[in-house]
Amino acid sequence: MFDTLMLKRRFAPLFWAQFFSAFNDNFLKNALVFIILYRLAGSHGEALVTLAGGLFILPFFLLSGIGGQMADRFDKAMMAQRLKLAEIGAAAVAALGFTLHSVPMLFAALFLFGVIAALFGPIKYGILPDHLKREELPAGNALIEAATFIAILLGTIAGGLTAREGGDAAQLSLLIMVFALACWVATLFIPKTGAAAPDLAIDRNILRSTRDLLKDLWSDARLWRTGVMVSLFWLVGAVVMALLPALVKNGMGGTEMIVSAYLATFAIAIAVGSGIGSFLASGRIVLLPVPVAGIVMGLFALDLGWAVSGIVAHQPAQDIDVFFASSPAWRVGIDLAGLAVAGGIFIVPSFAATQAWAPAEKRARIVAAVNVLSAAFMVAGAALVALLQAAGLTLSHVFMLIGALTIAVSVWIVRTLPTNPLSDFLSILFRAFYRVEVTGRENIAKAGDNAIIALNHVSFLDAALALSILDKEPVFAIDHGIAQRWWVKPFLKLTRAMPLDPSRPLATRSLINAVKSGESLVIFPEGRLTVTGSLMKVYDGVGMIAERSGVPIVPVRIEGLEATVFSRLTREQVRRRWFPKVRVTVLDPVSLTVPDELKGKPRRQAAGAALYQIMSDLIFKTTEIDRSVFEAVAEAAKRNGEGRIAVEDPITGTLTYKRLLIGAEVLGRKLMPLAGRGEAIGVMLPNANGAAVTLLGLMSAARVPAMINFTAGAGNIAAACKAAEVQTIVTSRAFVEKGRMGPLIEALSAQVKIVYLEDIRATVSTADKLKALWRHGQAIEPAKGSDRAAILFTSGSEGAPKGVVLSHSNMLANAAQAAARIDFGRRD
Repeated sequence: MFDTLMLKRRFAPLFWAQFFSAFNDNFLKNALVFIILYRLAGSHGEALVTLAGGLFILPFFLLSGIGGQMADRFDKAMMAQRLKLAEIGAAAVAALGFTLHSVPMLFAALFLFGVIAALFGPIKYGILPDHLKREELPAGNALIEAATFIAILLGTIAGGLTAREGGDAAQLSLLIMVFALACWVATLFIPKTGAAAPDLAIDRNILRSTRDLLKDLWSDARLWRTGVMVSLFWLVGAVVMALLPALVKNGMGGTEMIVSAYLATFAIAIAVGSGIGSFLASGRIVLLPVPVAGIVMGLFALDLGWAVSGIVAHQPAQDIDVFFASSPAWRVGIDLAGLAVAGGIFIVPSFAATQAWAPAEKRARIVAAVNVLSAAFMVAGAALVALLQAAGLTLSHVFMLIGALTIAVSVWIVRTLPTNPLSDFLSILFRAFYRVEVTGRENIAKAGDNAIIALNHVSFLDAALALSILDKEPVFAIDHGIAQRWWVKPFLKLTRAMPLDPSRPLATRSLINAVKSGESLVIFPEGRLTVTGSLMKVYDGVGMIAERSGVPIVPVRIEGLEATVFSRLTREQVRRRWFPKVRVTVLDPVSLTVPDELKGKPRRQAAGAALYQIMSDLIFKTTEIDRSVFEAVAEAAKRNGEGRIAVEDPITGTLTYKRLLIGAEVLGRKLMPLAGRGEAIGVMLPNANGAAVTLLGLMSAARVPAMINFTAGAGNIAAACKAAEVQTIVTSRAFVEKGRMGPLIEALSAQVKIVYLEDIRATVSTADKLKALWRHGQAIEPAKGSDRAAILFTSGSEGAPKGVVLSHSNMLANAAQAAARIDFGRRD
């Protein structure tokens, strides 16, 4: 999808406009920093550098509210074009400042760039839903963020390199003008959107519009806290990046190249941390990484301050090879990278929580309010650091102060965390080790505040997994016997668990009342761990709780944990793995109803049967059938282990999954020239291993096996072949000889081609076997679930044989139905 969007006019121009704009912003800012440091002597240079960062951020604090209103009031594409046209004027001011070597003029240009960026921010994110499909939005947002990150990195490096030793005015001016023009040209190709709110009255009072934004944020305690978290990240990041040039030049005696190297390390590390944070928080709102990452940020900042406290700046400035020959230089780099990685982990869950918890009708204003708060933090931080530096505070002390404040705020975050720390921890644990993938999580919210979450029971980790995927802490119905075990009791103290004892009606009534009072209840209808791997009997008592509670039931299927050591399946039943991939599928809420006329025990039994039907439907609906039979067998080989027995007959013995798939690969390639893709090939073989390999080989090659019943007689077989357009029949000489079917074959040979497996086997070379060993498990020609898989015929006892075509999905659905209703396992 990424490459597709980059070729579309509805997205690509916006991508490049954002890239060129972010590049110019950071190019100008960092060029100005180096000019201040290397052309202005005196102790106030460091304070001016910090002030430059604050000046660029100031418009975000003042103009975010108006920018959001303008983005809704006017056509966003038109607004983007006009803003980027104005940016050419700002670039001209910067070029004049470079030419005249005027620092005040460069400060003015930087402020103008900040104004344009603040007004453009709501446009670039608000226009995406206008031009992209709903399913394209994640990819579009990811690409916009990638454009911003790459541009910041390149702009930072380019600004440092071009402004070395004060820079060349002509080069600096040319670059900033070229990128400003390129940005404006890109906006000319952005498709029109129309005005989203043409009647909106824009509040031109900057202070009032900003106040209203912050008021909306303050009204929700959770959103305010996450807003502070986001703002803390930008405060620390902005201050650290602003202090880096001064640290390298004045504190360590390095050149501009070293500054660029450290800035690149910092930016890349933030991207790495963001990826880790995205992985940990994938699927639900998880905030526990935020305070943990905050403490790590603080520790790295403290160590950074300690590391530079004893360094004496080398004069003259050292080049990169000499500079990094000393261990303190590497220690500073490691501290910066560690701080940035932790920062990336810190920001992703924080902002995700803000977006998820903000009401849909005012989400844009909430995000704008967080931007205002972040800008306020950055401006205040820049001003405070500038004052501290002007008062004589060293860089070492500033970094230590940042570290101490970050740790203190992280402690506050832990104490006011809006989410359940245990649930967050379990979510991270399952995500990291079991790569949990949850499908249909939104169905839990559809059920309302109180619902019954009904899960199949495959391992002792099921309850912890259930807690990790739920946003609201539920009540657990736990078997009374299990609750008495010593190793379970400590976990019960960390959750809200109520024992389920069928012999004690009072306990059952307590569970029903808990649900009626607004609690969500997690139950395992089977009442015990499966010992077969399939759905086991559902207890009537659990069904009665579900029926009398009168709330929706959310069926949830867990797959994968049955392969761990925490299940009750033996090694013969399942291939043991410490950390298998776990899938959780949540279906739409359903209601459990029982006829009103039933009373007493019949009603209890009916409730149990109804709940069993719900769980059986869960198993069937969550079984993948939209694929080929070959793909299903290959997946079973991965799940169960290629060395396990797949098929067996009394004559030739057993075939493992690996040998079955290798044989299918070899035979499929040999048989595929006998018919075109999707065409039928007759198969007349006994129910033995050879037939299984042949069928799977034909399916792998996207050929359709037509099952020939040798007892039907030559006439009926010929009629069946004509109906199915079968030109070739695959059989075995040994089968023909033992079945004394010579006359039958002779009669059929006049109409169809007869191919013997023995002749095919004679053509198999060592190269064929090696290729099959390498490729086994991959379909020769992939097929879809709706494609024809096999053709079956009636016996012809009532006339000409009738053929029935089964698709791959038909066959897999039959198997899924049996597995959903019959409690059996591999050993049955």
